[in-house]
Amino acid sequence: MAPSHAERIAAIRRSLYIGGAWQEPCDGRYATTLDPGSGASLGEVAIAAGADVDAAVAAAREGFRTWRAVAPLERARILRHVAAILREHAGELAHIDAANCGNPVREMGADAAIAVAQLEFFAGLVTEAKGASIPMGMDAVNFSVREPLGVVARIIPFNHPFMFAAGKSAAPLAAGNAVIVKPPDQAPLSALRLADLLDGVLPAGVFNVLPGDRATGAALAAHPGVAMVAIIGSVGAGRAVMRAASDTVKPVLLELGGKNALIAFPDADPDDVAAAAIAGMNFGWCGQSCGSTSRAFVHRDIYDEVQRRIVARIAAFRPGPPTDPATTMGAIVSRAQRDRVLDFIAGGIQDGARLLCGGGPPSDPALAGGNFVLPTVFADATMAMRIAREEIFGPVLSLLPWSDAAQMLADVNAVEYGLSCSIWTNELDSAHRTAMAVEAGYVWINEVGRHFLGAPFGGVKQSGFGREECLEELLQFTQLKNIHLRLRSPAR
Repeated sequence: MAPSHAERIAAIRRSLYIGGAWQEPCDGRYATTLDPGSGASLGEVAIAAGADVDAAVAAAREGFRTWRAVAPLERARILRHVAAILREHAGELAHIDAANCGNPVREMGADAAIAVAQLEFFAGLVTEAKGASIPMGMDAVNFSVREPLGVVARIIPFNHPFMFAAGKSAAPLAAGNAVIVKPPDQAPLSALRLADLLDGVLPAGVFNVLPGDRATGAALAAHPGVAMVAIIGSVGAGRAVMRAASDTVKPVLLELGGKNALIAFPDADPDDVAAAAIAGMNFGWCGQSCGSTSRAFVHRDIYDEVQRRIVARIAAFRPGPPTDPATTMGAIVSRAQRDRVLDFIAGGIQDGARLLCGGGPPSDPALAGGNFVLPTVFADATMAMRIAREEIFGPVLSLLPWSDAAQMLADVNAVEYGLSCSIWTNELDSAHRTAMAVEAGYVWINEVGRHFLGAPFGGVKQSGFGREECLEELLQFTQLKNIHLRLRSPAR
């Protein structure tokens, strides 16, 4: 009989994966990881200390020396083999993430597919990490080559643990680097299972997993043996990584928070706008996405109709056990984050926003132990309110009516973030001018939420810098070296 999901989760190794072997933490520290849907313990997981970081970096440097010498097309073959392994175990990995991070298992299945697609995409780009030659005449050759950086640390957030642990390792591995993954302390289990699945597939030290806390991430960012650190997380976390990385002057890749806008013009179809506002909020993940369009600027001509349609559509999202395939909305990752979301909701009510739906935990006693919050929509929000200015990272959508386009654009750009924006109109002129005017790195027109492999994803302002999901991501994990060769004069 095949083991149950609970048995598979219980069997996950909980120590540190360093240099192709499982190791106990040097100081013996472990912490309990939880099921956000029930509050139940999923067991203890190791916490890597500074000495463990040293050991992981040393092992990764050894692995890098082996991996960089592997021919690019052979690296590509191995990465496609990794993708095949993950595709085979996608259902198991989706269930692990649902149990540990709180997102519905039906959504986590899509996460696994995205990770596989990223591995295959970057495997196909290995020969594109190339330089160029410069004409020097008949007596010299001058050319550039791209080389891998060395050891790359990837610090992973809690909202898509497996997708980021696997998918965000693809580009640095394809470029010839060794990787150390620091999974989220709230949801480390899928990254540990990933290490187990890849054991023996990659050379020892090429892929390492260090579960831990903020101190673990800080130690990785500051370590002189780490050549680059990349993080997906909050603005505060990004600033901390930049500070820690500055002493060794290492490059960083930051994909940080967002307070993203959806803009609906008067000619847009109210039903399309309502559907986009719901989809863009990622209510299935409880709004826990840096790309969520949590501010909907809706023209007054269609404002009332859009409100009505949003309320009607929101009924499709009701919190439930994350591991239940029928669940359409999961749980907030932790009790602390749930309380933070509820504090924002209380603040919105106090500031005078009109609550259309949601506003608190569900009344179902079966869900009392979990970190659940009903899908929440506020109308008549203004930019003076915290709910319209600050990233909540929860299932809270604010509707802001507008009639003056210049003022609306000023409000859209008034926040410190600049990740994504969704524009809804049938007028080409309005669409293009607005797309050029908004301060965001990724803009949809009559679309929302979707990512496209090959299209550069990333933010401006304090949403970070660097681009992912494209050739530029691969190149960011390389460095250019120029080589000049003076040719000897021919013998006479």
